[in-house]
Amino acid sequence: MAYPQRLTPEEKLAEAKKLLSLPRIVVICGSTRFMTEMTEVDVRETEGGKIVVKPGCDMKSPHELWSDPVEAEALKARLDDLHRAKIRLADEVLVVGAYIGDSTRAEIAYARSLGKPVRFTHPEVDTDA
Repeated sequence: MAYPQRLTPEEKLAEAKKLLSLPRIVVICGSTRFMTEMTEVDVRETEGGKIVVKPGCDMKSPHELWSDPVEAEALKARLDDLHRAKIRLADEVLVVGAYIGDSTRAEIAYARSLGKPVRFTHPEVDTDA
């Protein structure tokens, strides 16, 4: 007797998205120095019918939540974990900006390891192209 294959969590998520008739989900990645550009890309992708998720905090700008260096370091780690969760949720990744730093490079590698398509607003910065 053959038993049905169990679905992976990723396959279950994809099936749930289909059943819910969700539009494609795009996650924006990139240096927070490009927050203005990210906002414009968010508008364009949303207008195109996609659900957009992006970084919610710009830790390069002053804010009381990350004014303490010790707390800021812990927050950065939590935000990195949160952004990886956004990548897992998304159907595709859109990298914004003409510069790719270590964090963004790691996000791209993570997305690609999951088989997520990765697009760039500046394709010339994709060192893997």
